[in-house]
Amino acid sequence: MKRNPENVLRSLTLFVFMFASFGPRLWAEVASGQKAPDFSLQDTKGQMRSLSEFSGKYVVLEWTNPDCPFVKKHYGSGNMQKLQSEAAAKGAVWLQIASSTEGKQGYYSAAEWNDINAKNASAAAALLLDPDGKTGRAYGAQTTPHMYLINSDGVLIYQGAIDDHPTPDPADIPNSVNYLSQALNEALQGKPVSVSATKSYGCSVKYAY
Repeated sequence: MKRNPENVLRSLTLFVFMFASFGPRLWAEVASGQKAPDFSLQDTKGQMRSLSEFSGKYVVLEWTNPDCPFVKKHYGSGNMQKLQSEAAAKGAVWLQIASSTEGKQGYYSAAEWNDINAKNASAAAALLLDPDGKTGRAYGAQTTPHMYLINSDGVLIYQGAIDDHPTPDPADIPNSVNYLSQALNEALQGKPVSVSATKSYGCSVKYAY
C-alpha cells in the first residue's frame, strides 16, 4: 500500500517530538509564581553574569542548541532574532543558555558560539555557558528551545514552549500562538499571565548524565 508522504512526515515529526521531550526526570523544577533560582555563569565574552545582576528588569532565558532542528526552525526563519529584538525594545534582558556538555551535540567553545551567534545575527544580550548543567537542572530545562520569563521582582511568570506548534517546520510560525511574547505583553500591561506554563518541545538538553 502506498503511503501518503504528508502522513509519514507528520508521524516522523510526532516521534521526534516525543523522543526529545520525554525521559528520566533527573532535574529540579521551579513552579511558575516562585522566585527564579539565581545563577552565576560565564558568558562567551568571558564575563561572569548572574540573574541578580538584572534585578528590577524582566529577563528571558532561552535554552539553546544550534544543531537542534527545532532551534534551527526559529533562527533560520529569523523568528527568534525578531523576538529577541522586540523583548529588548520593551526593556527585557534576553539571555541564551547552553547546557550541552562537552562531547555532546550543541557543545561549543566560547569563540565558536560567538561565530554562531554572529552568523545568526542573534539579538540576545549574552550567551551563558553551562556545560556542567547545574543551572539547566535548577530550572528544569528539558529541551532546546525551552523558554523562561522572569519578572522585575525575580519571579518566574512563564516557562515552557516558545509557541503552540511543536514541529520543526518554519511554515508553522505565522499560525502559532507565541506563549513567550503573550506572557511578556500581558505582564507589562499589568495583566495576569494567562498561560504561565506549557510543555516545552524540541531536542533534549544534552546534559552530562
